[in-house]
Amino acid sequence: MPKVIAKEGESFQITLKRFKKACERASLLSDIKKNQYYEKPSVTRRKKLNAAKRKVLKLMRKQARYNKIY
Repeated sequence: MPKVIAKEGESFQITLKRFKKACERASLLSDIKKNQYYEKPSVTRRKKLNAAKRKVLKLMRKQARYNKIY
């Protein structure tokens, strides 16, 4: 759990903003959302595979666009 110590003369809003940033860097919210419900291992593998396919297709489109320009 991230900890934020309020600096002298710092407003509550700024301290809260720093705490939210620290939580975001620690990826707490994504972990909570990910573990909110049980997901079968086969579904997890399928999601990873689909993400990898999307990544490859995006890279191929980017390279094709680069090759057309030059």
